[in-house]
Amino acid sequence: MPRPFIVNDNLFYVPNPHVQKNTFITQTPDTDELPTYDESKDKLPKPIWDGHDDALRCYDFTWQTAFKNLRKANAESGFVSNFIDTAFNGYLFMWDSAFIVMFGKYGSKIFNFQRTLDNLYSHQHQDGFICREICEHANGEQFARDDPASTGPNVLPWSEWTYFCSTNDTERLARVFDPLCAYHKWLQLNRSWPDGTYWTCGLGSGMDNQPRPESIYDSGLSHGFMSWIDACAQQYLSAEILVKMAKILGREEETLWLVEESEMLKKIINEKMWDEETGFYYDTRRNGMVSGVKTVGAYWTLLAGLVPEERRDRFVAHLDNEKEFKRPNRVPTLSADEPNYYAEGGHWCGSVWAPTNYMVLNGLHNNGYHDLAHEIACTYHKNVIDVFNERGTVFEFYAPEYITPGGGAKKNFVGWTGLAPISIFFEYVMGIMPDALNHHITWRINLTERHGIERYPLGDADVDLICEARSSADEKPVIHVKSAVPVTVDVIWNGKTETVHSTTY
Repeated sequence: MPRPFIVNDNLFYVPNPHVQKNTFITQTPDTDELPTYDESKDKLPKPIWDGHDDALRCYDFTWQTAFKNLRKANAESGFVSNFIDTAFNGYLFMWDSAFIVMFGKYGSKIFNFQRTLDNLYSHQHQDGFICREICEHANGEQFARDDPASTGPNVLPWSEWTYFCSTNDTERLARVFDPLCAYHKWLQLNRSWPDGTYWTCGLGSGMDNQPRPESIYDSGLSHGFMSWIDACAQQYLSAEILVKMAKILGREEETLWLVEESEMLKKIINEKMWDEETGFYYDTRRNGMVSGVKTVGAYWTLLAGLVPEERRDRFVAHLDNEKEFKRPNRVPTLSADEPNYYAEGGHWCGSVWAPTNYMVLNGLHNNGYHDLAHEIACTYHKNVIDVFNERGTVFEFYAPEYITPGGGAKKNFVGWTGLAPISIFFEYVMGIMPDALNHHITWRINLTERHGIERYPLGDADVDLICEARSSADEKPVIHVKSAVPVTVDVIWNGKTETVHSTTY
């Protein structure tokens, strides 16, 4: 019979059985040498976009910077895999890393960026807790487990699922399933209110200084006795993805508790956190009233599939409202009609950040708002490129009203800003979306210039995708698809669809 608790480092744990299956904890540290950009650049995907050499230069710069940030596993710190540094303070961040690997997936055949997350799983406590900042140079964690800022947000399952869709790496799916289940359970036991909703704080949500709790509480370090809309939606998304993973792995019976939680969260979010008058989702306060603060964090509900069909148009319309989220650079993290919105950005009081933009774009895509996703992506991508042309680098975040970095933004930030010149460029500017499980690509073509990607990774295959120049958006695109294995491409343009099959090399 297992012990009812485990004592380790003067901490008491009620062990989670999923942690006992976490193979990262006992993994031998990686000893592989790190690749360099110079030896790798001719193996990376090669975008083509006639007349936009600046975007291609920014793309190359981003990979070059990313390779400079590769680090070897440090056994003294408990790291087990070589990784890409967060590019911030010598700690590996959960929030940042989950997004960094979402562009790293395009270089995974050269360096497995996804294994950066192994170092978070290797630090999992016996009850499922994972600290959100792990020291890269010594054995240490930035926060005590009971600190409201100690962990989160729970976006690891989404990051792993995104990687799986590009690679069809079922072996990794099987390895990450148990630590992800254990972490979700820890949050359920330690970060939820009696009604089943979740709480966090500014630091724990990743959006440090957003003015969300009532003014008597510290917005960065206190939960403010609120139910946080992003934390609730992220837990719903986590549960839904873990259920999908379980079906692929043949472990459905282990996720019945997650199905139950999903149903509960969907009901309470739509009943208590939606405001019919304004058509928006909000945090709810201790008294049950919605906060009324419009934050980009609400759009985790769209990504998670929580928004009923009859509400979607009203909810999405805020993204296209010039008084709210449709600013010269999109999408600000705080609505422009909020009193704490800053034209220069003010960090999370309006700045435009790659991770939240990527989340919004994914949510729009999943719900069929493809034209709006393309428009937002092009606006944001152009802003990043324009700043790159002027300053020669990419930044941590950008101002919503001006073609400048946000005040205090770190430069050379690759870092999650790598999403803009790589993933957002590929997926929402060019419109190329992978389905490696079925050797399938969906290509929504909006650009009229000759464009595409050579060496596009899809599972084990490399695919060349080229669309010839067109005289108008209505003209039928001429598509060339080459691959060593059969690949099917659904080409969509101006409301029309055609299926194209690859030719072989």
